[in-house]
Amino acid sequence: MNQNQVFQTRLLSSLSKVFPDGQGTEHPVTGGSMLSNETYAFQAAYRTEGPVNDLRVIVDAPAALPVTVRRVGLVPSGLPVYPDHDEHVLRAEPGLFPDPLYPLDEEQTIPAVPGEWQSVWITLQPNGQTPAGSYPITVRFASGDGEVAGVETFQLELIPEDLPPQKLIHTEWFHTDCLATYYKLDVFSEEHWQVIGQYMDTAVKHGMNMILTPVFTPPLDTEVGGERPTVQLVDVTVTGEDQYAFGFDRLARWVELCDEKGIRYFEFSHLFTQWGAKHAPKIMASVDGNLQKIFGWETDATGETYRLFLEQFVPALTEWIHANNLSERSYFHISDEPGADHLESYGYASKLLGGLLQGFPIIDALSDYDFFENGLVKTPIPASNHIEPFLEHNVQPLWTYYCCSQYKEVANRFMCFPSARNRILGYQLYKFDAAGFLHWGYNFYYSQYSKGEIDPYETTDAGKAFPSGDPFIVYPGPGGVPVESIRLEVMNEALQDLRALQLLESKIGRENVLKALEEDLPEPITFSRYPREEEWLIAKREWVNRKIKEALASANV
Repeated sequence: MNQNQVFQTRLLSSLSKVFPDGQGTEHPVTGGSMLSNETYAFQAAYRTEGPVNDLRVIVDAPAALPVTVRRVGLVPSGLPVYPDHDEHVLRAEPGLFPDPLYPLDEEQTIPAVPGEWQSVWITLQPNGQTPAGSYPITVRFASGDGEVAGVETFQLELIPEDLPPQKLIHTEWFHTDCLATYYKLDVFSEEHWQVIGQYMDTAVKHGMNMILTPVFTPPLDTEVGGERPTVQLVDVTVTGEDQYAFGFDRLARWVELCDEKGIRYFEFSHLFTQWGAKHAPKIMASVDGNLQKIFGWETDATGETYRLFLEQFVPALTEWIHANNLSERSYFHISDEPGADHLESYGYASKLLGGLLQGFPIIDALSDYDFFENGLVKTPIPASNHIEPFLEHNVQPLWTYYCCSQYKEVANRFMCFPSARNRILGYQLYKFDAAGFLHWGYNFYYSQYSKGEIDPYETTDAGKAFPSGDPFIVYPGPGGVPVESIRLEVMNEALQDLRALQLLESKIGRENVLKALEEDLPEPITFSRYPREEEWLIAKREWVNRKIKEALASANV
């Protein structure tokens, strides 16, 4: 830790969020360990009392250990969290929060505002050729004339063992229309496809292996009577009264791109509107050679016309799925977040689609156990603060999700939450042997109900509708390349923790892992009760790594 009166530096873990007033710099670190195929990150925070011209950061590491350096930026939040929040927040007042990670190279200067703490984010990713061992990572801050203002050294141990492949199905809803809107592109133009591919790349690299696939424009967060831009992968042609033909060329291109990027699972967009399944999604079709809307808010979901459409569309789609060997990779949705007063309308939709989709999993985010008990959904996705009845009845496979409503007690990823409250999810998913995790906002760049576009660097709360950090986890960068966030990186660390625990389980058994996980805690881990401190998470992961290393040594004796 550099205590120079003029220039201070401090090494921090990836779980610190550094604010200009110094909050987040209280827990310095000196080193850590990682497995040979994961991503490791730490931060170097700095503060100057006087002006520093052309400040640069230089990171020296072995050539076999690739390093990426990014600057942690600040973005405004008008709604950090709802007023009746719990006490586990960093700060609840509107202001600037650290979140975006801006690319940086050694030739670029970084801000040095006298009196303000700032940080750089240092990522280490072994390339498969990195030998095991302990590596010093030196971080130097230098002014434009070459004078070194501060130096820190982080000691990293590389353990020669790979994380196993991710088993958890993880989706963050991918909003193709938001990309077209933000970048001013024609939907499914070549430029749009390129941007879609770049956003898929980032998603896959951070543990997302399922993608929302818009066979029709997803009826999500849309004002009643309003519309989102059309992003429809399936061509529909009206061939006669209540008769239709379907084309899947665009969907085939989507699947091909997903295969190229490494996406494994497809969740086909909802076939009924959100919050009740009372209407059809917006569906465009060629009618006498003209493209026009044939279904939407004006369509009664229980009417004969939409039923006849689905009875033709769903068999055509499933036949295409089977023909393309996608049966084991395909999931379907009925309607998002139905409530107790929607049992009748959702029940109708469930019965109709259940008969058409036999053999395919149907998944929906909901929190009322009655939907499952009544057989209306085979694979419910309960919110993490409503999951207890599903755990008590041992619902399998177990999925969960969180969004803006999960702001008390449970884990979440809001900017105002400590990063430990984001990362603890990996331990919870491991303990309860979860099969899947869903979040609605990978890149939602609209205001609430999709009434208008926003600038994600200025509006991080969908127009003071959702706590900042809920609507999106990547920012739109230049050239259609997403700018990653602290929250994205920490979520990926949670998924790596999950895989590390599964690796340790393969060596010492699940019972022993679970026992060790909670041995120093006053109560068992649940989705609402868990250790809050970043020190616990870091120490526990170091313990996991140490036990893996010991097992490896024993196997080599």
